[in-house]
Amino acid sequence: MKIHSQAFRVRKGGLVNLKKWPTVVKPAYKSKEQYQELLAGHVAQLSSQQQLLYASNRHAVLLIFQAMDAAGKDGAIRHVMSGVNPRGCQVFSFKHPSAEELEHDFLWRTTRDLPERGRIGIFNRSYYEEVLIARVYPGILRGEGLPDSLLGKKAVWRDRYRSIVDLERRLHANGTRIIKFFLHLSKEEQRKRFLERIDAP
Repeated sequence: MKIHSQAFRVRKGGLVNLKKWPTVVKPAYKSKEQYQELLAGHVAQLSSQQQLLYASNRHAVLLIFQAMDAAGKDGAIRHVMSGVNPRGCQVFSFKHPSAEELEHDFLWRTTRDLPERGRIGIFNRSYYEEVLIARVYPGILRGEGLPDSLLGKKAVWRDRYRSIVDLERRLHANGTRIIKFFLHLSKEEQRKRFLERIDAP
């Protein structure tokens, strides 16, 4: 399997226009053997860093993976997990909210799964779903039992963005380092992957 990926870093306060960012890049390796060597080196480095994180017990790391469907979040997380001790790392996947989750504040279901100090937490999707999916599917927002006065108002989205920013600031101030990944792919590649899933679910 060829992995064609490249990281593009967005600095704090930077604006993102996905149309300007390529979805296809040259591979970072020339052969499967070179890929395995690169992966082994990165896995060893990640394992060493995890041991330091656990030993110091001062910080937590939260990795957030967001992407369109079929972009490869699960595969990317499997690669990340291959280099860490599973006892010091937990993965949580956030799909459609459950009935219990809809009874709480929109941040409740993710904050209860935040990593403790010395550990790594990986979110497959996150609280960002609440400003993405709930916006596209208003039934989710209505299912949250919010007061009628909030439904249909743009302020609800502004307030949710503010709540997310405030949460991340609070986490950072208390030792949690958050690293966010958005896996970007073209609509054509997404369509191709969906078609492949028909034959190989």
